[in-house]
Amino acid sequence: MNHRRVQSVRSGIDEAERPAQPPDSNTKAVAWAAFATLMIVLGLWVARDFLVALTWAGLIAITAWPIYTRFAARLAGSRASVLAPLLFTILTGLVLLVPVALAMHQLAQGSDALARSLKQLQENGIPVPAWLAQLPIAGEYLDRWWRSNLGNPDVFVQWLRGANIESITAWVGALGGAVLHRLLLFLIALIALFLLLRDGTRLADHTLATAGRLLGHPGERLVRKIVDATRATVNGTLATSILKGAVIGIGYVLAEVPHPLLFTLLTIALAMVPFGAWVVLVAAALMVLHGGTLLAATGLFGFGAAVLLIGDNLVLPALIGGAAELPFLLVLIGIIGGIESFGVIGLFIGPVIMAVLLTMWREWTSAED
Repeated sequence: MNHRRVQSVRSGIDEAERPAQPPDSNTKAVAWAAFATLMIVLGLWVARDFLVALTWAGLIAITAWPIYTRFAARLAGSRASVLAPLLFTILTGLVLLVPVALAMHQLAQGSDALARSLKQLQENGIPVPAWLAQLPIAGEYLDRWWRSNLGNPDVFVQWLRGANIESITAWVGALGGAVLHRLLLFLIALIALFLLLRDGTRLADHTLATAGRLLGHPGERLVRKIVDATRATVNGTLATSILKGAVIGIGYVLAEVPHPLLFTLLTIALAMVPFGAWVVLVAAALMVLHGGTLLAATGLFGFGAAVLLIGDNLVLPALIGGAAELPFLLVLIGIIGGIESFGVIGLFIGPVIMAVLLTMWREWTSAED
C-alpha cells in the first residue's frame, strides 16, 4: 500500500512539472482570426469620423493612378519618390478647390444685385407676373392671392421682423463649425492621398498577396475587378456630370439666366448629388420666370430636365457598365441603392459592390463547370 501511495505521489509530481501542451494549429488560427477581427473593429470605430475622407482618398488614388504614374515618370530623380506624390496631391487639391473658389467669386459678385433685390422687395414686394392672370381656371384667384400676399411689401417686412435673430446667429455658428470640420476632413483626405500615391506600388503588391493567400488566384482577379470598377464608376460619374452641366449651361446662356457661369458650375458640382442639379435647374427657371416670360422658363426647365434624365438613366449607366462589364440593371441598382445606403459616396461604392458580387458569382460558376 505504501509503495502504491509513493508511486501515485510521484506521478502527480511528474504531471505537475510536465510543461503544458502547446495549442494546435487550428486553435492558433481561430485565436488569431478573433484577435485580428477585434482589432479591425476597434480601429474602424476609432476612425469612424474620418472613414469618409479616407474612402475619398482611396477613390481618388485608384482613379488617378494611371495619370500619376505618367506624371511621376517625368520627375525621375533622387527625390521623385516624395516630390511627385506631393506635387500631384497639391494639384489635385487645387483642381477640387478651384471650382469652389470660382463659385464663391460669382456669389460675391452677385451680392450687390442680391442686396438691391432685397431692398426692392422690401419697398415694393414681388411684382405679379403678367401671365399669371391668364392661366385657366385658377388664374384670377392666384392673381388676387399674389397681390394681397407676395405683392404687398408689408408682408415681407413682417417676415423680416418675425425672424428670430438668436436662431439665425446659432445657425450661422453651426454653419461655421461645419465648414471647419469639412476643411479638416479635406486636409486628412489630402494627407491620405499623398501617402497612398507615395506607397501605392507597395500597397498594391501587399493587397494582391493578401488576396491570393486568403482566396487563392480568384482573390487577385477580384481585387483587379474592384480597381477597374472603381475607376469606371468615378470616371463615368465625372464625365457625365461635366457633360450635363456644360449642355445645360448652354441653355442658361440662351435663356439669359443671371450669372450663367455660376449656375453652370453649380450644376456640374451638384450633378453628382441626388437631385442636386434639379435644385439648381429649378432655381434658374424661377429666376427666368421672374425677369422674363413663361415660355423661356418652361423651355429652360424642359430642356434641362431632358438632359438630366438622359444623363442619369442612359449615359451614366452605359459608361459605368461598359468599362466595368456590368449589366445596365446592376449599374442602376448599384447607383440608387448605394446613394440610399451610404450617401453621396455610395454613388461610387454601390456599383463597385455590384461588380464584386458579379465577379464572385462568375468565379463560382466557372469553378462549378
